[in-house]
Amino acid sequence: MAIQHHLGEGRLLNTNMQSFDFDPHTRVIFGKGAVSRLGEVARELGFRRALLVADHGLVASGHVEEASSPLHNAGIDVIAFHDFDPNPDTSMIERGRDFAASLAIDSIIGLGGGSSMDCAKGINFLLTNGGRMQDYQGYGKTTRPMLPMIGIPTTAGTGSEAQSYALISDAVTHVKMACGDRQAAFRVAILDPCLTISQPQSVTAIAGYDAIAHAVETFVTTKRNRVSEVFSREAWRLLESAYERALDNPDDIEARSGMQLGAYFAGMAIEHSMLGATHACANPLTAHYNTTHGIAIALLLPTVVRWNSQAVDSRYAELFSLTKAGDGHSNGDASESLARRLEQLARAGGLPARLSDEGVSRDDLTSLAEEAAEQWTGRFNPRPFDRAAALEVYQCAF
Repeated sequence: MAIQHHLGEGRLLNTNMQSFDFDPHTRVIFGKGAVSRLGEVARELGFRRALLVADHGLVASGHVEEASSPLHNAGIDVIAFHDFDPNPDTSMIERGRDFAASLAIDSIIGLGGGSSMDCAKGINFLLTNGGRMQDYQGYGKTTRPMLPMIGIPTTAGTGSEAQSYALISDAVTHVKMACGDRQAAFRVAILDPCLTISQPQSVTAIAGYDAIAHAVETFVTTKRNRVSEVFSREAWRLLESAYERALDNPDDIEARSGMQLGAYFAGMAIEHSMLGATHACANPLTAHYNTTHGIAIALLLPTVVRWNSQAVDSRYAELFSLTKAGDGHSNGDASESLARRLEQLARAGGLPARLSDEGVSRDDLTSLAEEAAEQWTGRFNPRPFDRAAALEVYQCAF
C-alpha cells in the first residue's frame, strides 16, 4: 500500500511499505570483556555439560581457555572439539557428531569464526536429529528438539552468530549447502571485541571484507524489508569507517568494536533479506579453486555493484553518501563511486583485484557461470541473475 508522510514544509515522501515478519531469535551481549559472562549465561540456559567447538588456532591463542574458565567456575563440564578445518564440510560435521555421540552433552558452544559456529550448528543437527547434513539443506527440516547453543565470534566476518543457517560444504561435490532451522539459531551471542585482537592481519582483512559485502548486498536484495535495511545501513556505516583503522592499528579496540558489531548487524540483515550475485559467483570459486571465501568476495563485489547499477543505483547512492567521501551525497554515478570505494577497501586489506590474479582460467568461466546461476542467493539479486549474467560478471572481473 502507498502512504504519504509530511516532511518539513509541504514536502511529501511516497513510500511503498512492504509486509514483513521480524522475529529475532538470539539474545546479544556486547562489550569489552563480555566473554567473562559466559558461565553465568550458560547456567541461566541450564547448561551442565557443554561441547565447545573451536578451531585449533583458538587453542593456541588462549581463547579456548578464556572461554572454558568461566564455564568451569560455574560448575559446567566442558568437552572441546577441534577436529575441523576452515569451510567445514559434511565429513567434518560427521566427525564431530561421532565424537560427541557418547558424551551425554546437553548444550553446544561455538567459539571462533564462521567455521566454528557453522560446525557447531551442523553437529547439533546430526546429533539431535540424525541423518546427513544433506537432509537439512533448505529450512525447517528438523523433527526433534535441538540442543541450546551459545555463539562467541572471535572474528568480524560471517555474522553466523546472528543467523539460523549453517553453511556446510558437501565433502564430495564441494558445493556449499545452506542448512537452516529456527532451532539452529544461537540462544545467546556474546560479542567481545577483545577476542578479535589476536586474529592475524589477513583474517581481519578477509573476514572484514566479507562482512562489508554482506552489508552492501543485503541493502539491495529483492527480499529486503524496513527492518533488514536498518541493519544493513548501520552495518555498512560501522564497517566502512572501521575497516582501515582496524588494519592500520590492530589494537584499536574501538575499531575492533565497530567491526564486530557491524559484522553482527550484517548477519542480522542476511537473516532477513538474504544475499545476491556476489555470493552466488563466489561459491563456485571456492568449490573449484579453493579460493578463500572473503577473497572470492573481494574479487567480485565491485563488479557486481557496477553490474547492478541499472537496477539499484539510488540505493548504492545512499550507501556512498554515508562514507566520508560521500559526505551526505553522491555526485554523478553513485554505483561507480561505491565500487571504487570498495576497491579502495580491498587494496587496504591487501586483497587481489582480478580473477586472473588468483589463477582462475578464462576457459573455466562458462562452467563457473553455470554453477553460479544455480546458487540460491542469486535469486534475490536486484537485477535478474542467470547463467548469462553470471558469465558477464566473471568476464568483467577477470
